[in-house]
Amino acid sequence: MTIPNHITLDAFMRMQIGEIAALPAEQLALLQADIDDALRVAKTSRDWLDGALAIKYGDTAAAARQAAGKDTGTVRFADGTVNVIADLPKRVDWDQAQLAALVDRIRAEGEDPGDYVDITFKVPERKYGAWPSSTRSAFEAARTVRAGKPTFNLSPNDEV
Repeated sequence: MTIPNHITLDAFMRMQIGEIAALPAEQLALLQADIDDALRVAKTSRDWLDGALAIKYGDTAAAARQAAGKDTGTVRFADGTVNVIADLPKRVDWDQAQLAALVDRIRAEGEDPGDYVDITFKVPERKYGAWPSSTRSAFEAARTVRAGKPTFNLSPNDEV
């Protein structure tokens, strides 16, 4: 297969993964830049369209939610021959200090807080790394390290 100077994204999408892996680093860097640009354009386009949809349907959706007696959630209505499904998700934040006090109170009353709340403990890695080795060793059995997804960013040598 002859590699053109600059593989288009359309041609790239028809290539086998092995063919892509065999491309020279310069081609991979160009493809990575093209894909990043396409993602930026797609995200900007999505944001722009979402803004227009919010202007067009926001009041209708709010009225439908109010008629249904709810502040959040999904409502459906028609615009001509198009069904519009408008979702306003519920986002709930809990005050952690108040929850901790309530958990203590539930425990003091002899009940299991696990019946009421999910309790999660987290240790930030930079705090763990700053602990003395004696403290770290006490926590090691509770710690599992997994690798994340690898990423590779390619740039021409003059940009490194």
